[in-house]
Amino acid sequence: MTRLRTCLLMTLLGTSVSQNAGNDFCGIHNTAFVAGESVTFSVYYTLAGVYVWGGDAIFSVGLEQMNGKPVYHAVGDGKTNSFFDGIFKVRDRYESYIDTASLKPVKFIRNVDEGGYKLYENVSFNDVTNTATTTKGLFKTPPCIQDVLSSIYYARNINFDAYKVDDKIPFNMFLDSQTYNLYLRYLGKEVVKTRYGKFHAIKFKPLLIKGTMFQGGEGMTVWVSDDRNHIPLRIESPITVGSVKVDMMKYHGLRYNLTSFMGF
Repeated sequence: MTRLRTCLLMTLLGTSVSQNAGNDFCGIHNTAFVAGESVTFSVYYTLAGVYVWGGDAIFSVGLEQMNGKPVYHAVGDGKTNSFFDGIFKVRDRYESYIDTASLKPVKFIRNVDEGGYKLYENVSFNDVTNTATTTKGLFKTPPCIQDVLSSIYYARNINFDAYKVDDKIPFNMFLDSQTYNLYLRYLGKEVVKTRYGKFHAIKFKPLLIKGTMFQGGEGMTVWVSDDRNHIPLRIESPITVGSVKVDMMKYHGLRYNLTSFMGF
């Protein structure tokens, strides 16, 4: 049985993917981000009805060469603060090497330490044979497969204006030697107020994989900036005990001006 230790970083990596995902989404090209971008998020948990800061997650993108081709090197680092270290220490690092032309992952690395539970995973993708190679063997994958980190950058390039409220937007994700068919349910646009400030935002619910912290289903709600960057602004979700809230707190090197920002 798949063991998903979903914690601090996975709150942001809950972006998902539906049954019947087809080849329509193979043609997405990057118009949302550039190498040099960095976005910092703060994670808050409810304790006795009060939201308490639990730690931070930083997502950054660089540009490198792999197998003679340019790739985006996306990194997601998450850690708990000193207070939560004494309760449940988290030091997570996710890396994805993403083909700049197709936005398909070439390699995915997961190195997590969550409450003493440690896991290292290294996956190589082959989009010619549609396979993924891990330390556990060779696995067949559908076309247009994403890993848990590349799916975030992939989803940022979705043209949400092409969908109606309640539409499901499908794509496939490979994790723990399995392919998951999930989706994003588009919920429209609204103004969201975060700890950073107020934004015009796009709202959706990702279908989550059941884990130790989250229940499966559409419990999580995500708001991304309603501009060409599509950066996550706020994430809210119930968890096993209480709830969790994630806010964008700092950014650097965005591709476009953050025109969705309305002020503090």
